[in-house]
Amino acid sequence: MTQNVLTINGIALAPGSRTTIDLPLAPLYTHAPLTMPVHVIRGRKPGPSLFVSAAIHGDEINGVEIIRRLLRLAVLKRLRGTLIAVPIVNIHGFVSQSRYLPDRRDLNRSFPGSEKGSLAGRLAHVFMNEIVGNCTHGIDLHTGALHRDNLPQIRANMDEPETAALANAFGVPVILNANLRDGSLREAAAENGIPMLLYEGGEALRFDEVPIRAGVRGIVNVMRALDMLPASEKKRRFQREPVVARSSSWVRAPISGILRRTTRLGSRVRKDQPIGVISDPFGGVEVEVLAPYSGVVIGCTHLPLANEGEALFHVARFQGVAEVAGTVEAFQKALLPDDEPPA
Repeated sequence: MTQNVLTINGIALAPGSRTTIDLPLAPLYTHAPLTMPVHVIRGRKPGPSLFVSAAIHGDEINGVEIIRRLLRLAVLKRLRGTLIAVPIVNIHGFVSQSRYLPDRRDLNRSFPGSEKGSLAGRLAHVFMNEIVGNCTHGIDLHTGALHRDNLPQIRANMDEPETAALANAFGVPVILNANLRDGSLREAAAENGIPMLLYEGGEALRFDEVPIRAGVRGIVNVMRALDMLPASEKKRRFQREPVVARSSSWVRAPISGILRRTTRLGSRVRKDQPIGVISDPFGGVEVEVLAPYSGVVIGCTHLPLANEGEALFHVARFQGVAEVAGTVEAFQKALLPDDEPPA
C-alpha cells in the first residue's frame, strides 16, 4: 500500500506529519464561524488509513474522552499508515448537550448527505468527502441515549469477513450482528467498501471509566490487527473470545409507573425471570417486568419514571448464556480502576 500525500480541506499532509485541521462548517446565524476539529497522524511507513469518530450524537461524550486518551499514547510514534481522529462530529449538538442538530435531525440518519441538503445533510456530506473518503477503515464511537446505559459492545456486519475479523480483534465480550440502518454512517461506509465498527458503551452526558478504557484498548487492538501498530509484548488481562448475539430486543414497560430494577447491566437472566417491578407512586398496584427469553442485559434505563411501552432493558440472546455472563463479569473486573472495587 502506497503512502501518498493526503489532502484534507485543501491541506496536503505528508507521511511522518501530525497536525490538527479545523474543517469549516456552515457558520452560526450570529455570523460566528464554526469548524470541526480533525487530528491527523501519518506514519512514515505505508499502511491503512483509519478514521475514529465520536459525538455524531452530540450528547454521547464518552467517545470524546476515548479519542483524547488515544491521541496521547506513546505507541502512536510507531504508527504505520494514517490515523484520522474526529472527537466531535456534531459540534452543534455537543455544545447544546443534545443528541440532535438544531434542525432536530439525527445526523446518523442523514448520511451520505448532500452539498445542498439540510443542515444535517450538509454536515454528513462534508464528513463523507473529507474524512471517510480518505480512509480504508473506520470506527465510530457511541453511548446509550439519555438515561440509558449500554454494556461495552461492538455492532457490525459479521457476514463481511474483514469487518468480522476487526470486530473480534476489538476485544469486548459482546458483539451484535447488527443490520445496517438507512442513513447511518455504517451504511454509507459500507456502500463505499469501507469496513467499519460501531462501538457502544456507557451513557449519554456521562463519563464512564470502564467503557472509556475498553474503547481505547479496543481501538489499539484493531490498529494492531491492521498492522498499523506493532504487536503488544504485554499479556492481555482479558483474553476470552467475544460472543456474537443471535438477536436482541428491548423489554418495554407493561404499565406506566415507577420502576425498581432488580437486575443490573451485564447480568444473566432466564426466560420469565422478574428483572424489575413497576408500581404506582403509592404502591397500590405492582407489576413485574419479565425477561422475554434467557440472555444477558446489554442495555438498561437509569430513569425510574416509566411510561407504558417505554424501553427498560435491552436483552441479547446467545447460545451459551452462562458462559457469556462469566465473560462479561471478567471483562468488567479487568477494566475497573484500581481504586474502585466491583459493585
